[in-house]
Amino acid sequence: MFSKILIANRGEIACRVIRTARRLGVRTVAVYSEADDNARHVRLADEAVCIGPAAARESYLLGERILDAARRTGAQAIHPGYGFLSENDQFADACAISGIVFIGPPAAAIRAMGSKSAAKRLMAAAGVPLTPGYHGDDQEPGFLHRQADAIGYPVLIKAAAGGGGKGMRLVERSDDFAAALASCQREAAASFASEQVLIEKYLRRSRHIEIQVFADTLGHCVYLFERDCSVQRRHQKVLEEAPAPGMTPARRAAMGQAAVDAARAVGYVGAGTVEFIAGDSFAEDGSFYFMEMNTRLQVEHPVTEMITGQDLVEWQLRVAGGEPLPLRQEQLDIRGHALEARIYAENPDQDFLPSTGRLLHLARPAESLNVRVDTGIEQGDEITPYYDPMIAKLIVWDVDRNAALARMRQALADYRIVGVTTNIEFLSRLVACPAFVNAELDTGLIERSRGFLFPARSAPPNSVFFVAAVAGLLREQAAAVARAGRSGDPWSPWSLHDGWRLNIQPRRTLTYCSGETRHEVTVAYEADGWRLTLGGESVLARGRILDSGPFSGQVAVELDDRRLVASVVAVTEKQEQKRHVFLNGTNYVILRDDPLHLVEAGGAQGGGLTAPMPGKVVALLAAVGQQVDKGAPLLILEAMKMEHTITAPKNGRVRAFCYAAGDQVADGAQLVDFEIEGGR
Repeated sequence: MFSKILIANRGEIACRVIRTARRLGVRTVAVYSEADDNARHVRLADEAVCIGPAAARESYLLGERILDAARRTGAQAIHPGYGFLSENDQFADACAISGIVFIGPPAAAIRAMGSKSAAKRLMAAAGVPLTPGYHGDDQEPGFLHRQADAIGYPVLIKAAAGGGGKGMRLVERSDDFAAALASCQREAAASFASEQVLIEKYLRRSRHIEIQVFADTLGHCVYLFERDCSVQRRHQKVLEEAPAPGMTPARRAAMGQAAVDAARAVGYVGAGTVEFIAGDSFAEDGSFYFMEMNTRLQVEHPVTEMITGQDLVEWQLRVAGGEPLPLRQEQLDIRGHALEARIYAENPDQDFLPSTGRLLHLARPAESLNVRVDTGIEQGDEITPYYDPMIAKLIVWDVDRNAALARMRQALADYRIVGVTTNIEFLSRLVACPAFVNAELDTGLIERSRGFLFPARSAPPNSVFFVAAVAGLLREQAAAVARAGRSGDPWSPWSLHDGWRLNIQPRRTLTYCSGETRHEVTVAYEADGWRLTLGGESVLARGRILDSGPFSGQVAVELDDRRLVASVVAVTEKQEQKRHVFLNGTNYVILRDDPLHLVEAGGAQGGGLTAPMPGKVVALLAAVGQQVDKGAPLLILEAMKMEHTITAPKNGRVRAFCYAAGDQVADGAQLVDFEIEGGR
């Protein structure tokens, strides 16, 4: 076993590797960019070395700086995590030349599987079934277009060096191919420094099932069963589970053997994942096709760990140190069911646009044998535009799928985040979606279930405003008691904040806004609480603070004979007094309309369209002076290596573009001078 390793990554995977290394008594060295100088992985590691500016291409992607850090700190091996240099064959070669162990497969195996097109040819020779398509080197656009026409639509264009859902476009008809190809190639070049693509027949109602394989340097290779990763958006995984619903022992054995054959074909060593796609006939005939092999540890590896009881990072360290695999195939078995949800800073209602900002409040579900949270983020940390906006991976386990689903629903309800928009409520609806609950899985599940997953926004129930009011009144009382304690006469009745008035019942009005609607809560002070009235509903309210720590706000509220436990987090953003009310698994965001608090209206004036985050303008899709309909694409903004289309908010005319293609833009920068039709 190594005595010291360097982790060439950041975020949750770096923290994940540190956890296992610490358990094994292995010292760790973190590397970090200037943007990550106080990141959690830096705080957890035994040592840390700064390797450059915030941009990944100037820090985490510079192999020589990472190798220099390893040499200077005496690290014997480098764990690459996933992403960045984890599947870079040149970096693996450089490690070998430097006498430092690369905790991953040999460079030759990475090269063999690094190009999707080359890997397809290799798998065909090994007898692994392939999806019909074009996997060659001729990248002339007209030739690729003709290949797609010959395959038959719909087709999927995929970056040959891609992964993580980037550089992929679904094309439904021939007329759309050229634009989709250009967009795919731009994104592929930005993410993988290669424009090469392959084209495959798109299988409707397909399932994405992957097999975890592991091989050692002594010639042993096993598979640790399968994961179902069919629930995706933009070809990126959202929920993963193991084992795959509906999998029979015979099909599991067939897919497992195919995955082992694929690994052996390239002389594989270490952890790898062989990804298969299964068509809608899988339930009847069990047919499946090779997609790609990821020559690294997968983001979703925890679900495999939960059902097998194995620590795959420990396996990686032992195999990289020359030890044999800890278990043989016949010693591995499946226990229970596990689910993983990826908690992201993103807005599902805006096509999953990433969200940036500081985490002002972060409360996670309690961890146990059934609930696990892998994260590289803590309260007070910032989600920046430089890296993937993942906040955490939430993993649950139970004896069967139904029990695991119940665990996941509760764990998501216990998550509370303020400061960035998240996908938590979307995930909560997803695990309650009838199609998912009934295991009707395929990669189009989210699109098919849009009506359930993206319901129309409704006004918050009165209980939300009552809870917010009680929390505010309790805070006022606590502040008054604290001030009295600091005064010269702490027992003075003038220090109390109980609403007392001479000869009249004290009353006041608390005003909140939800959307365009004002909600006025009338507060009447009574001896044993507050009489709250809103919209004809009146309740006697009492409450107490359960947790008074910083940024907390968990309260127990009684509304007549009904008792609620909620969290109310008060923050001021852009001069607006926001109240985040976490109640029954939903985060209701309302505004406190306080006449004593001066609020200036924020946002762009007139018809300006602004950048939702820092990025680069890659294409202008309309002409100055052009009349466009609502929803028409105006320009493409590249941010976080993904392309985002900015569309017309209403029918109108493009008066001017504020930036040209290639220009960098800041968060909130006006992009388009847009005249709304009729001026409204």
